Amino acid sequence: MLILGIETSCDETAASVVNGGNEILSNVVYSQMVHDKYGGVVPELASREHIRAVVPVVNQALGQANASLAEIEGVAVTYGPGLVGSLLIGLSYSKAISYSQEIPLIGINHIEGHIFADFLEHPKISPPFVCLVISGGHSNLIYVAGKGDYELMGQTRDDAAGEAFDKVAKVLNLGYPGGPAIDEVSPKGKSDFFKFPRAYLEEGSFDFSFSGLKTAVAIYVSRLSEEELENHRIDVAASFQEAVVDVLVEKGIQACLAKDTSKIALAGGVARNRRLRKRLREEAEKQRLEVFYPSPILCTDNAAMIAAAGDFHLSRGRASNLDLNAVPHASLTAGN
Repeated sequence: MLILGIETSCDETAASVVNGGNEILSNVVYSQMVHDKYGGVVPELASREHIRAVVPVVNQALGQANASLAEIEGVAVTYGPGLVGSLLIGLSYSKAISYSQEIPLIGINHIEGHIFADFLEHPKISPPFVCLVISGGHSNLIYVAGKGDYELMGQTRDDAAGEAFDKVAKVLNLGYPGGPAIDEVSPKGKSDFFKFPRAYLEEGSFDFSFSGLKTAVAIYVSRLSEEELENHRIDVAASFQEAVVDVLVEKGIQACLAKDTSKIALAGGVARNRRLRKRLREEAEKQRLEVFYPSPILCTDNAAMIAAAGDFHLSRGRASNLDLNAVPHASLTAGN
């Protein structure tokens, strides 16, 4: 099947055409840079940008795939979680395509989409495995028993990892988005310069909490003189990154051991972080675990992963009604 995927959950307008659930014919991602000067996503501006971008982005994806709407057999779209205004733009346009072309509409949970990015990148990866889905809005530990069969083991209780990266980068004047900025400079810094707190929460918990870490960095920086900050800006960034990576790797490995699975996968924007990938490989090797993660373009919010998930569900006869609504806090369940 040729599936058109549309993703507008936050500040990327994305469209993709995927053939047979695993062949990416096009994958267009328009990143909104209008948020740069604010140091974070402004929801109303994001919605307006999606309105301007969604039609040309979809047309570009169809053109790159050398396909017409008449050839598309289903349209998959993110319905949540995400920013409600942004989600509604993609949903509304997808419904219009579904209705006018008389093809199925398939609503996809954004978190499930990120999991399917690993299936796209590694066609031979077979469940069960543990997946760390980490981005600006999500820090989730998910046990993937099978495609469409998930158990949420842990999630963030406050700031997600990517959100903490953005806020710390703003405090350090490193630019936006914060994740790539800190990833870029941290190798030049001393990751043991300052021991920032690691929040592991109560014993046995697989939940995350990065709000306290973010606040600890802000307080520490506020006590530095301008000269001290200039001299140690990169060291602080590296130390902060190490604190985030420590928690993510530790909980990911422990989740694998708890589920007695030999595979762990990364997904989401923070999965691009080079220090995280390196540390996870090192620690996983000690436990004889296999590590999987997508290429950078499939880590960020993209529509290829949405289309791949859509193909899976449609091939099993699952489609959505045209009254499908945006669900900004949608949870991932075994029934997705």
